[in-house]
Amino acid sequence: MQTPVSVQDKKSFIQWFLNHYQLKKRESVWILNYLVNHKDVLANVHFVREAKFCPRGIIMTSHCSEETPFRFYKNQLVTTDAEKSFHDIRLNQEDPLYLQLNFKKSYQNAFYVSVLEENPYIPDEYFITEKDQQQAELLLEKSLYEYKLTHILGEIDRALDENNQEKFTLFTNKLLKLKEESNQPKLLR
Repeated sequence: MQTPVSVQDKKSFIQWFLNHYQLKKRESVWILNYLVNHKDVLANVHFVREAKFCPRGIIMTSHCSEETPFRFYKNQLVTTDAEKSFHDIRLNQEDPLYLQLNFKKSYQNAFYVSVLEENPYIPDEYFITEKDQQQAELLLEKSLYEYKLTHILGEIDRALDENNQEKFTLFTNKLLKLKEESNQPKLLR
């Protein structure tokens, strides 16, 4: 579990950010300045990736990024109206606010990474690609196939050791059936 980011660290980062980047919406600057000047509100701010998954999140973008200029998310509702979000921040100062800043190479910026927190609302499968899922399924199929193969070959060996023709025939047939049903014939040839 990571330690919480201090209000002073958040404040220092926002001040640095405002001095180094120009945001696409001027209202974003107002919101960040409001946060810097209200420590109680800033204490409930969490810098995260993928703020769109949070119950109350804001995405702000600088001119050096291609992302959408501004988005405010609150309980499945989305708006690009920064004034509405500013009003919500002032009215709900004690509620957690998740903030994502988009700027060039943001995740390579040591200062930004130092204030980033893990987003608890990102779905588990969000970062898993379709290719990853396919590879996992293939690995599972292969593991299951190898388990069945090992079990059947063990039973065939046991039948031979016991000189049990009936058991030998049963497991030889199971082996042939496994080979026919398998998506992995190259493992047997």
